[in-house]
Amino acid sequence: MNQPPSPATHTTMSDTTSNAAVIAAAAAGLAAVSHAAGSTSVDDLIAKITTKDNAVRGPAWQGAAPYGAAAVKRLAGVMPDEDFETARSAKRALWVIVRHAGRPGAAKEATAVAKELVALLPTAPAATRREVLWMLSEIAGDDAIAAVAALLSDKDVRADAVATLMRLPGRKSTAAIKSAFASAPEDFKFALADALRKRGEKVAGYPSQKMVPTRSTTVTQPPAAAAN
Repeated sequence: MNQPPSPATHTTMSDTTSNAAVIAAAAAGLAAVSHAAGSTSVDDLIAKITTKDNAVRGPAWQGAAPYGAAAVKRLAGVMPDEDFETARSAKRALWVIVRHAGRPGAAKEATAVAKELVALLPTAPAATRREVLWMLSEIAGDDAIAAVAALLSDKDVRADAVATLMRLPGRKSTAAIKSAFASAPEDFKFALADALRKRGEKVAGYPSQKMVPTRSTTVTQPPAAAAN
């Protein structure tokens, strides 16, 4: 004969709902704590990067990989620092993060870091944008192409922008270069034409400037040898 469940083991719908609410609240709390801890740890990283103590600063940038996307904006903000070692340490830390994010099997991490890098392109100083472009060339995908292509009209970083697009495979990057070629200044069309040819596109005129002499040269024939 079946026995009714004891009060200690009987679970009602209200109990299940209550338990689910407790679990959800706990998860939200853990997420908030994790976010706060991440923010604090980035603060700690920046403090170490900006110290004048090389014994602290060196290990800080060398161990920056785990900070990931959360540290990108803050480190980029330190890169223009007037102190050479501080600026260089921030740049090195950011490169460590980028190369760690670009490792095999870390596509989501690479996407997150690339998204933070792209956000820097419109307003960062030219030197920072130049560095960011090369970082994007290592981990970015199609989502970054429009932002990189927008810099093809920026004389300060356009050469780096076209080089970045050349390192991003696929039709979209080729199309971006082709689109820019139509309205590019004459002096920059040579670089764009060269990039398009390397992508298998046919471009009339605008030969590679690597083949053009940078200065005039003359060839002098040696004097004829005297007859014996």
